Amino acid sequence: MDRRDFITAAAMGAAALGAGATGAEAQKSSIPIIDTHVHLYDPTRPQGIPWPNKDQPASIYRRFLPGDYAKIAEPHGVVGAIETECSPWIEDNYWVMDVSKNEPLMVGEVGDLLLGHPDYREHLERLHRNPLYLGIRVSNLWGRDVEALLKKPQVWADLKALADAGLTMDFGAGPEQVRQLLQITDRIPNLRVVLNHLPAQRVPDDRAERAAWQKQTEELVKRPHIYGKFSAIFQRVDERGRRVQTGGRIPKDLAFYKPRLDEIYETFGPDRLVFGSDWTNSEPMSTFGELVALDLEYFTPKGREVMEKVFWKNSLAAYRWKKRRANQPSLA
Repeated sequence: MDRRDFITAAAMGAAALGAGATGAEAQKSSIPIIDTHVHLYDPTRPQGIPWPNKDQPASIYRRFLPGDYAKIAEPHGVVGAIETECSPWIEDNYWVMDVSKNEPLMVGEVGDLLLGHPDYREHLERLHRNPLYLGIRVSNLWGRDVEALLKKPQVWADLKALADAGLTMDFGAGPEQVRQLLQITDRIPNLRVVLNHLPAQRVPDDRAERAAWQKQTEELVKRPHIYGKFSAIFQRVDERGRRVQTGGRIPKDLAFYKPRLDEIYETFGPDRLVFGSDWTNSEPMSTFGELVALDLEYFTPKGREVMEKVFWKNSLAAYRWKKRRANQPSLA
């Protein structure tokens, strides 16, 4: 199949997905997909969970384990997934690996360890022995303040230990986070970093602030170990297209999101973007099929080579996950 035939066939598949097609071939991506952002949890555990809570929509506040994810994602071409932390509890780093050990769909975990904590190194060493443990997410979640953490010498030592272990750090992508990442990667240039939810970042209204953010992001992406998640695209907006928390509407057409997606693609390029669903956090915004269809519609015109990079090859470079079953792709 030449490039033109591939693009035509893939575009027809994406259109069928968006129209809610039910045929197996229409629903399934022709490119194997590694989903780099999935949340696992079980509110029925005796100890409960820190997220989600009972105030969340019922589609989120429910048990969500690898088998539950497989039923939703595999029909759309997902062959592997990486869990992203949704708990600050140390023991949940181990819990995720435990529920994933007999589920080869799960190729890894990005956990949560508090930088600067006295037990950080002990747990990093123990967790790193398991090939499923791929790194940690560092953020202002769970009442934390990354800016304050970066003032502590021990935090810098812990970040270096993460890099030296060959693990990856997930991080935010807003103006403050990009500035922090420039500082971090200046001092620890071998640290691999994946910026979360690029399309979901709020673009500053102030033109000067937006230009500064864009300039710093471009500077960051020049560094060799920086990647970004093409995730959390669907947004709730008001009648003027401004984001809102409640009410409004959720546009499902690519045209609404394309200008911002184009900016991201032009900034990061085809070698630095990875696919992520942010499931189940994204579930109130769309079906899994709609989510995959939008990505396919956007990337199909760019050709198979770009699609393979975004949907699986770049995730290998970003996270160094290990193949666990035959239908998972590899570079060998």
